[in-house]
Amino acid sequence: MRIACLQFDPRVGDVHNNLDRADAVLAKADPADLDGLDLLVLPELAFTGYNFASLQHIAPALEQAGSGISSLWAQNIALKHDCAVVVGYPEKVDVSAQWPASPEYYNSALVYNGDGDVVGNYRKSFLYYTDETWALEGGAGFFKKSIPALGNVALGICTDLNPYKLEAPWDAFEFGFHIIEAQANLVILSMAWQTHQHPSEFGRTPEEPDLDTLVYWVQRLEPVICANKEEEVVVVFCNRTGTEGEAAYTGTSAVIGIKHGTVFVYGVLGRSVNDLLMVDTSLPPQTRAAQPPPSSPGSRSPPSPAAPPPTAAHPHASKSPRAHSSTTLAPSTAR
Repeated sequence: MRIACLQFDPRVGDVHNNLDRADAVLAKADPADLDGLDLLVLPELAFTGYNFASLQHIAPALEQAGSGISSLWAQNIALKHDCAVVVGYPEKVDVSAQWPASPEYYNSALVYNGDGDVVGNYRKSFLYYTDETWALEGGAGFFKKSIPALGNVALGICTDLNPYKLEAPWDAFEFGFHIIEAQANLVILSMAWQTHQHPSEFGRTPEEPDLDTLVYWVQRLEPVICANKEEEVVVVFCNRTGTEGEAAYTGTSAVIGIKHGTVFVYGVLGRSVNDLLMVDTSLPPQTRAAQPPPSSPGSRSPPSPAAPPPTAAHPHASKSPRAHSSTTLAPSTAR
């Protein structure tokens, strides 16, 4: 399968220029490579930016599924390159047919197939504290669906990978077990994952992946690794980069494979680069990672965004124990 992650730096509320930024990344790619894609994944809230302070702040950027600017862009790219496209967007639900009803807003991701048809619309289940300022939890559970040309797909958004509200046990592994229950061969995570480091410190090595973040993502897939299955499960982490105020995003978009209890890295981007990661999972991976040790409840925590920065007033901020792991990853930055 030929997979691409579009990692870039959208700005809050700057939708039209964000579209141009994404187009500029695609324009650097070989058109023949784009035409050979099976799947293109974009980050969480790809064209709106992420760090909104309130519902009023994000209101001008809200879209209805299948008819907003994110939908139109994704549909156009899907048709142009005959590939599936996954894009994160802020969803506004039309509840007029259910009146009287309260408005509904979700942090969502649309899935288009190569014919330009919507084949999935997933609403984020495990919200980050920034999401809670405007969005509801999706009530239908994590996404699973058999999609032609892709297979059995499991889809999540960013902190869906975390324990629920950081209150569930570490080893509940809600999303990890969902992957197994869905019998997924393809897992897609659209992300806006942050670091607690100050932006100026974090950005000193822009071309290097943030291995702490990548290791954490892999640790949260422990049920899939420990299932020791013969069939490979391909996992796509598409994250954004850049900064929004004091928030610095970790980039490090990656495609990995899990087979026979071993993690293979097909490709990974640097933490602060705007680029298109393109991999072909029919070719040998770049490297292999050591299998994570078994977890015990409370033994690890994410570098971020399991909890907001210490200056943020949020009830979860002090509830995440420090992380430790013997998992090793040594991928090289590649396109």
